[in-house]
Amino acid sequence: MDLKLNDKVIIVTGGAKGIGLGIVEALAAEGAIPVIVGRKYTDNQKEVDRIKKLGYKAFAVEAELTKPEECEKAVKEVIKEFGRIQGIVNNAGLNDGVGLENGTYEGFIESLHRNLVHYYLIVHHALPELIKSKGAIVNISSKTGETGQGNTSAYAAANGGRNALTREWAVELLKYNIRVNAVVVAECWTPQYEKWITTLPNPEEKLKEITSKIPLENRMTTAQEIADTVAFLLSEKSSHTTGQILYVDGGYVHLDRALANA
Repeated sequence: MDLKLNDKVIIVTGGAKGIGLGIVEALAAEGAIPVIVGRKYTDNQKEVDRIKKLGYKAFAVEAELTKPEECEKAVKEVIKEFGRIQGIVNNAGLNDGVGLENGTYEGFIESLHRNLVHYYLIVHHALPELIKSKGAIVNISSKTGETGQGNTSAYAAANGGRNALTREWAVELLKYNIRVNAVVVAECWTPQYEKWITTLPNPEEKLKEITSKIPLENRMTTAQEIADTVAFLLSEKSSHTTGQILYVDGGYVHLDRALANA
């Protein structure tokens, strides 16, 4: 399917690894120009070089997104390089385990900057260009904003905020024909997830337990499946879809997991 993303400049925060990288690869394959924005330029550029060797386009910008001034600087650098921005994928973040009992005020606020505040700032600074291009925004979110998880108050709050901003921006930006949607991730296999599960006493048993509770096919979601949905939401093929929170999760959040092995 031709998504008509050819030469569209699309910012992808945290695009050098995991789900973000999957999104970058999908966009590049569709002819877009994904711009990886992340804290390590070497990591960003490594993936850009690899994508270019495949015959696609990409660009890298270094930015520590927890710092407001670097969010603004990153957007300005994209505008300077291309003169336009036609899409944004807010993806960067980390389930950092700042809980109610083990957390602090400082840790909670830091986590909100790590997981939510830059979502606002990137769009805020890019908005004049998005208005010109009638661009699209996709916010990557997590099941924790709806289901909770335990011992991760800040991350859950951030994801509740991501979902709320999706609906709020969809309303505020209607007059500009800018569409805003979110993709909610539940159990998705990424290097970060693999690293986490290996810290548990019986990682193989735990993984088996988790996948048994994913209703559709009893398997993890892939980064490619998230990426394909994001590419669709950024494209003209979803031209009348806005304010939606889509769960690409094999039914994990909404289907009765007691039926997973039915």
